[in-house]
Amino acid sequence: RHHHHSAQRPPAPPPPGPPASSSTAAPAHRRHHHHSAQRPPAPPPPGPPASSSTAAPAHRPPRPLVSSMWATLRAITSSRLMFWWGRRAPAEARSSRHSYSREERGELHRTSYLLYLKNSDGKYISPLHDIPLHDEVDKALFNMVVEIPRWKNAKMEIATKMPLNPIKQDMKKGEVRYAANIFPYKGYIWNYGALPQTWEDPSHKDPNTNYCGDNDPIDVCEIGSKVCSYGDVIQVKVLGALALIDEGEMDWKIIAINQDDPDAQMFNDIDDVRRYKPGYLEATVNWFRLYKVPDGKPENQLGFNGEFKDREFALGVIMSTHQYWCSLIYNKTEGGDINCKNVSIRNSPFCCSHEEAKSLVLSAPEYVKPSPIPEEVNKWHFIKN
Repeated sequence: RHHHHSAQRPPAPPPPGPPASSSTAAPAHRRHHHHSAQRPPAPPPPGPPASSSTAAPAHRPPRPLVSSMWATLRAITSSRLMFWWGRRAPAEARSSRHSYSREERGELHRTSYLLYLKNSDGKYISPLHDIPLHDEVDKALFNMVVEIPRWKNAKMEIATKMPLNPIKQDMKKGEVRYAANIFPYKGYIWNYGALPQTWEDPSHKDPNTNYCGDNDPIDVCEIGSKVCSYGDVIQVKVLGALALIDEGEMDWKIIAINQDDPDAQMFNDIDDVRRYKPGYLEATVNWFRLYKVPDGKPENQLGFNGEFKDREFALGVIMSTHQYWCSLIYNKTEGGDINCKNVSIRNSPFCCSHEEAKSLVLSAPEYVKPSPIPEEVNKWHFIKN
């Protein structure tokens, strides 16, 4: 019929309504964002089927496929699929993670003890400043520096006031400190540590609690089954947060699980801890509330009446403390006695050479085999609620 235009039926008039502008003639894949407001497409005009000259180019995917592609892209942004993606990362991608090693100086459980970290090239680094906040393989995960393994009593912490921020035992009145055993607990009931490249700014008042930060990196309670070692760097999934008010300072506790834990895939938010580890969150609240009582101090206070906040809330807290750290490391805010010496933040005025970092470590006392811890550290304390 196409050879005889005079006999061809004239095309049907377009459906009533305003003429289509260039902005409304969007490709089909754009319209899938607002199905509820979209007018149903007008039926095709009567007449013979379109010839091959008017068909869509072969490279354009059919509409159902485009819709499926956009739905998949939107779903990838959800946290659960991000975790799923991370759990299925190829082995070769996981092997690309930076590895860290440790070097001990001085004597464990003595004031001389210092634990320095080294990167995969064997160069000394700061665990506070030179380890990235996010895992380099899966950005949904966070790096965690383990300061205190589960069941240990020695109050180890990143020394924020020392160059390169080694891990050392906290001191009080010239003596190293230990956490008391409060029945029925023994030492710390999680692998306890910190997220690098975070800082709870003491000049910033938390909008949720009206308390200022405690001048430390943000703390993490890792609830997995493996007992870690001092100075381990592990990748964790953030699940929630607890607001501890420690002697008038804001001291957030992030609840997380080691990504390599056999049960990690079961945990994606704080409610999963209640479901699969019943009693753990209640024990966590009780521990933080009472752990200073054996030292003659009052019970700690908890924000939100001791209620745990969910993963989304915790991520917001983490990112705000990361922004405070950025201001700190680039000297945009007053950091007080925080030592910001690092070897990897090139635009930071505190960046030093690897040679300078090495000389700092080698100036510390050499490692000495540790003596036994005092027997009174094993004492159990019974406290009435």
